[in-house]
Amino acid sequence: MPAPRPETPRRTERLLADSAGIARAAEMLRAGRLVAFGTETVYGLGADATNDIAVAGIFAAKGRPHFNPLISHFPDADAAFVHAEPTDMARQLAAAFWPGPLTLVLPRTGRSDVSDLAAAGLGTLAVRVPRGEVTRTLLTLVGRPVAAPSANPSGKVSPSDAYHVLNGLGGAIDAVLDSGPCPVGVESTVVDLSRGVPVLLRPGGIALERLREVCGPVAHPDDHVHKLPTAPGQLASHYAPELPIRLDAQSVHPHEALLAFGPELPGAGLVWNLSEGEHLDEAAARLFAGLRFLDSEGARRGLTSIAVQPIPRHGLGLAIRDRLRRAATPSTGSPA
Repeated sequence: MPAPRPETPRRTERLLADSAGIARAAEMLRAGRLVAFGTETVYGLGADATNDIAVAGIFAAKGRPHFNPLISHFPDADAAFVHAEPTDMARQLAAAFWPGPLTLVLPRTGRSDVSDLAAAGLGTLAVRVPRGEVTRTLLTLVGRPVAAPSANPSGKVSPSDAYHVLNGLGGAIDAVLDSGPCPVGVESTVVDLSRGVPVLLRPGGIALERLREVCGPVAHPDDHVHKLPTAPGQLASHYAPELPIRLDAQSVHPHEALLAFGPELPGAGLVWNLSEGEHLDEAAARLFAGLRFLDSEGARRGLTSIAVQPIPRHGLGLAIRDRLRRAATPSTGSPA
């Protein structure tokens, strides 16, 4: 098993929230770099949501142990609804609360080029239009969806000031755009509109009572009549391929496709290599596309399973292994 590659500390720039600083932040995001920026809720760790490697960098910088979906940020509702299908209720909520601290989970459109990694391989997207002139100017200049979870190491307190970001992620990201303290200071409210009935996945900056004033009943995942996961990615088996998965394979059987990492095991007729050079960020970026390819092409060729070469148990390898473990777990019929 390859040893962890040493990480070279980055010089994290602190950018002022003036025209030059915003332009610099937008340029860096478009170039695939990691830039934290303030919203009305908390500071987010931004990356071009259409760039697989940039999105993988978010998980690496945060030390995030799971590939849970990331919220994609947009300057306005029209831009968001290019990537997420707007229901009538979505348009009502957007009119009432956007720009603002509300995230909507909606089916992806066929036009969306958001990374599978940002969407955690799901058929839905979490989208938001944040409030604040600096933030929306930045998003307009980037001209692409910006994935941005909270800009803190995984499991730590979310940052409401640029100095919190620098204290937690300084040296791990490229820049922070300092727009001052965040006025709300808690994360956005997340509402899933993909299930037929609105479901509150996460309470936040918009109170449940205000949501119900606009859209009527909103289910809570703790309601006994709605046995739903509280967030995507929590089920033991989640959007698994049709072909069974065999983990930590040391050889390939004749009926198997191979999901490789590094030098490929001999004997496989159908292979997707996550990273020939054993780079975990590249492997993370190629994971979902690889599973889809081997699943569909393997079934077409009459193969019956997917063998997965060992993945390192460090850094992004932990998140990759977690997703593969979930994909290898037989479904129990729970809602996904």
